[in-house]
Amino acid sequence: MMGPRGRFAPGLQVGVLGMLEVAVDGRPVPLTTGRLRTLLAVLAMSASENVSMERLAEAVWSDEQPRNSRRSLQIYAARLRDALGREWIGTRQEGLTLRADPGDVDALRFERILGRASGERGSPAERPLLQEAMALWRGRPFEAVTSRWLAEIQAPRLTERYLTALERRAELDILAGHAVDAVAELAEQVTRHPLRESLCLRLLVALDRCGRQAEALRWYGRIRAVITRELGVEPNRELRQAHADLLAARPLGLPGAAPVPERGRWGHRPGQYGLNTSNLFGRPSR
Repeated sequence: MMGPRGRFAPGLQVGVLGMLEVAVDGRPVPLTTGRLRTLLAVLAMSASENVSMERLAEAVWSDEQPRNSRRSLQIYAARLRDALGREWIGTRQEGLTLRADPGDVDALRFERILGRASGERGSPAERPLLQEAMALWRGRPFEAVTSRWLAEIQAPRLTERYLTALERRAELDILAGHAVDAVAELAEQVTRHPLRESLCLRLLVALDRCGRQAEALRWYGRIRAVITRELGVEPNRELRQAHADLLAARPLGLPGAAPVPERGRWGHRPGQYGLNTSNLFGRPSR
């Protein structure tokens, strides 16, 4: 399993940004029991910190706790020690601790790197840090782990941070004149999150900067259809303005960025490029 400093990192490595992955000294450790996976994932989100039995019980079982949840947790903790090695699971102050460095849990490392990127906003170091953090993302967080706390609180929070980072990286690419590098991933994520209007706007801007205005108009039509169907409202003001600018052959800009001069555009004719073979949400193009 990839660690923060090498492919076969020593010690315990836990990955939750996708399917749960666990390795000790580079050796994958299978956890076949659902409760074991859940307990480890919950402990991993507070690596090196003591987590109380009450909090663990709530995260592992939610409203369906067994009569003696403390005893059940002690049994699962013993099984984790057998699977991982006794040194990795500690008991203290009526709680459990995963004795791993937070940097050895991909979600915590992801957030730490994003924090560094935020501190470097506007500097040449920002984009490489965003890239480093986003490279840790393997899919939906806590895949195949059953926990309401993880699914309803932690997974949406991490996904929000990922999408915000993706939007910022796309902005940097667009502003640097590399909009073409952002289009494919923006299109993929808009397909998954069509109600996220800030993401949709960046796709339209990227397509416009590439001279693909006809494609941008078609994306707008599909985005608008989803928003009106799901929310019963029109797209926000920024998206509507982008649509008006496309129709008027005016260059699109990013929120807060300097306007794009006409002379600075790519110079392709509106409508020169058609829609890709698969359009929004996987329906065949017509």
